[in-house]
Amino acid sequence: MKTMSQEEKIQRVVTFLNRQEVDFLDKVGKDALFSTGAKLSRARLISWLVDLVEHLDISGQGIKSEKDFENRILNAFKKQEGSVLTCHGRTNQGGAK
Repeated sequence: MKTMSQEEKIQRVVTFLNRQEVDFLDKVGKDALFSTGAKLSRARLISWLVDLVEHLDISGQGIKSEKDFENRILNAFKKQEGSVLTCHGRTNQGGAK
């Protein structure tokens, strides 16, 4: 039996999302289900979003608000435009948009 390393252990995080945010995650999940047959949970989608932001090499230094964080993410995507963005072995040619 395989034992999990510390990095592989899954941690539980409770989030509080508003109705619009939950509806967005549900829509993405339903789009995937109806177009590919793949069932995607809200938790899986949130995990993938965290992984994506992590690979943008963003730090929390100097962030004081949601707008600061949003601008940091958008600027990181702009830097990636035209290059290859890799995340868990997946590549997106032409940059993230």
